[in-house]
This record gives sequence, structure tokens and C-alpha cells, in this order.
Amino acid sequence: MPIAIVASQTGGPDVLRQIDLSTPTPAAGEVLVRHGAIGVNFHDIYVRSGLYPWPVERDLALGSEAAGEVIALGADVTDFAVGDRVAYTIPNGAYVSERVIETRHLVKLPDAVGYDVAAASMLKGLTAHYLLHRSFSVQKGQTVLFHAAAGGVGLIAGQWLAAMGVTAIGTAGGPEKCALANQHGYTHMIDYKSEDFVARVAEITGGAGVDAVYDSIGNDTISGSLKCLKTFGTLVNFGQSSGPATGFKLSDLAVGSFTVTRPVLFHFTADRSYLETASATLFEMVENGTLKININQSYDLADAADAHRALEARQTTGSTVLIP
Repeated sequence: MPIAIVASQTGGPDVLRQIDLSTPTPAAGEVLVRHGAIGVNFHDIYVRSGLYPWPVERDLALGSEAAGEVIALGADVTDFAVGDRVAYTIPNGAYVSERVIETRHLVKLPDAVGYDVAAASMLKGLTAHYLLHRSFSVQKGQTVLFHAAAGGVGLIAGQWLAAMGVTAIGTAGGPEKCALANQHGYTHMIDYKSEDFVARVAEITGGAGVDAVYDSIGNDTISGSLKCLKTFGTLVNFGQSSGPATGFKLSDLAVGSFTVTRPVLFHFTADRSYLETASATLFEMVENGTLKININQSYDLADAADAHRALEARQTTGSTVLIP
């Protein structure tokens, strides 16, 4: 019998609970997917905690990325077949062993990309793609700062930046995380637990600052991130693991004629052309070895609450997956 991990209200990890499901039947334009692996992300925590808007349904299955096998087709589905290996990233609903999903959200997996790798990289890899190519289109020879460099997105982005010929400065908490990020493309690492990242960026860049800062931390780092930018630099804020930056003002940008943007992955992936092109690029880079996807934590689906606790406590590196 299929299972789901759901919450009926916002709160801490303890609001997550397991329920049994009847096998769903796909409608027209949908397929039934049996999950092989499910990704865990801060997005899930933001929804569970109430930081992001709570959808209307009472029992909400969290989860924004997964991969598995198509096991049934709805009417009029011609672009997918039973047995196809697929992956997706959409806002919620992935913490289930089986689900129906519209085909417009799915991409087919190359044979060489496992379910666990796909589930660990769809949201994070496509996030790295839109950050580096669409939010601030970084160019060879430029220098950027990337916070949370040892996290799932950070480790993918570091390798991607290195392949592009970009000097990447990363931040992470503790020597082990800094060493891990160093091994994944970062030219310089800053341990925010023992170093002032603003002062270290100034030292590394000879006072010039960086072309862009990619900041998923939010409240704790936004002010310092702006101080790291060169004139006309760009701040890309794509998360708020320390809470929203409530003290930020538009006038803060005037000191260097800065640009700031707050992109959201699902606005990009709603464009089918972008989803297919970006996914193909991601999987090609995984297949040819340019990107190594680090799955450093794995939990049973039933233990999703433990995965949330570890991620919130900053006890993880790389990607975390749930196995149904």
C-alpha cells in the first residue's frame, strides 16, 4: 500500500506523520509514478514551518523533487510510456511512495543517472542553473561569493563555476565543510564560524569586491553580502535559512548602484522549454563527470522528520534523499 508523509498544520518536524494511501489513478494528461528516491530541501522546511504560504489542503505532503518509474498512464498520454524513468521538481507533494503527476512537469532520465542522483539534483541542479545563467549570468574571469557552499546547491554550483572559469569564494561553517567545498570547485573558502566573511572577501579580492553574491541564508548575511559587492554588483537572494531579511531597504543599494533579485525556481521550470533544456544540460554534466552529486545523507521515507531535524541543525552536507 502506498504511504505518504504529511502535515496537517505548520510547526516543527514533529508535525510530520505517516498515513496510508489508496493507489491513485491518473487522469487525462497524468501518469502514476512509483518513486525510487525523494529529495529533501530547505523549501520543505520553509513550507512546514509556515515561512512559505500553506496550501489549501489539510493534509499536505511536502517535498519538491523526486525520481521514479512510470507505472500507469492517464488518457491521451503519448509522450511517456509505462516503464519510463522520470524525474521532476514542483513545489509540494513528493513525500509519497506513489503519486499521480501531470506530464508537463516530468523529464526523462538518461539510463546512467540513478533515481537517487536525480532526486538529489533536480531542484538543486536546476537552481544552480538558473542562478548562474539567468539570475546573474556569470562570465569567465569574474569573481563571485556563494554562501552555504557545502550544501546541496553549493556543491553543485562550485563545480559548475569552476567549469565556467569563474573564481568562486564560498562560505561554510567549520573546517570540514570548508574542505569539502574546496574539493568541489571553490577557489577560496571562508569559515563563517571563525572568520568575518566581509573582511576576508576584501582581503581575497584586494578590496575590489565581487561581481555577484549568491545568498540563500537571508537575515544573517544580507547586510554583509552587500558590503562584499563591487560597484554595480548583483545580490541574488534565493533563500532564507536564517529567516527573512526584514531590515533590508532599497536605499541600501545606493552605496554601489547595486542590483538585487529574488528569483524562484518554479517560475523558471513552469516554462517547458526551459525545463527540458536546463535538465538536459544538468544530466549531461552529471554523465560526463563535470558535476558530482554528493548524496551524503539517506533516510527511509518514514523518517522524514529526522531528515528535517538534521538539515535545520546544519548537520548535513551535500544532498539528502528519502527512500520509499
